[in-house]
Amino acid sequence: MSSPHQAGVLLVNLGTPDAHHTAAVRRYLREFLYDPKVIDIHPVGRFFLLEGAILPFRPAKSAAAYKKIWTPDGSPLRVHSDALVKEIQRALGRDVPVELGMQYGNPSIAYGLGLLQERGVERVLVAPLYPQYATSSTASSMAKAYAAASAMWAMPALSALPPFYDRPEFLDAFAAVARPVIAEARADYVLFSFHGLPERHMRKADVSGNHCLASATCCDSVTSANRYCYRAQCYATARGLASRLELSAERHSVSFQSRLGRTPWITPHTDVVIPELAKKGVKRVAVMCPAFVADCLETLEEIGIRAREDFKRAGGEELTLVPSLNASEAWVHGLAGLLKEQLAVR
Repeated sequence: MSSPHQAGVLLVNLGTPDAHHTAAVRRYLREFLYDPKVIDIHPVGRFFLLEGAILPFRPAKSAAAYKKIWTPDGSPLRVHSDALVKEIQRALGRDVPVELGMQYGNPSIAYGLGLLQERGVERVLVAPLYPQYATSSTASSMAKAYAAASAMWAMPALSALPPFYDRPEFLDAFAAVARPVIAEARADYVLFSFHGLPERHMRKADVSGNHCLASATCCDSVTSANRYCYRAQCYATARGLASRLELSAERHSVSFQSRLGRTPWITPHTDVVIPELAKKGVKRVAVMCPAFVADCLETLEEIGIRAREDFKRAGGEELTLVPSLNASEAWVHGLAGLLKEQLAVR
């Protein structure tokens, strides 16, 4: 029997193709890249860019990459997300239903909201699993959640889990996962590689209009001027992790991966930094990807396979990918704490 105004949780992640063949990847990329918050240019320009330059060619390349990391149970991101839902459900108890919704692909946000409503939920805490805020991820997922909820005849009340880039629950969990891996790898350097974004996204999020990317020190702290700046939040995450892992300034740095297209993206670029580290004499590097809470194509293939090959080709001895949080005990405990805090807010 559900209680009046019963609360539930929708865990939201970016999404994944249903299969690793080209057609499935093309369907996924079309939904993803047509989002105006992801490629934020004029609709006509976006159409010609996608249909003329990206969607005819990139799906086959991405499908080959997905095939390298696909598991017998499916996409790693989906597998880890399903496992996290089960563990969070156990941590919160049966009185707080928990479901999964993917921003793109399946299961959709609308599907997850429907399942929660079937379970008697009237008040939904939407939890975008993006530690750092970005309009293309956090805001886009919430926009989809509100659109899906408003399309329901009986619309549930929605609230959002805020970005948690500097929360101890997140940082402590990632440090707990990373510490033994870094020690076992005997890494002499740690690279914090975050997902990249176009520079224009930083400038559009600059509430002051003259702070973001205006100086070499603009991301040294999060202030009122850059409180929505993804890059500044990434550096704050890196500082928090470096402190917990007791990394000196000489033993770590930050970079940004996965850039797309020819427009300027935030720097430094991971695929440039990796071979540079090897050429500077770094022999054993560990790479953490703290923009991702679940292992996926960007961690397992881009870093775990391609970046590792690039590092060794440039003269490095070994590159070790630190696993993401996935459904680790430390992350389940931390995320459950963040969710309980928000669920207590009426």
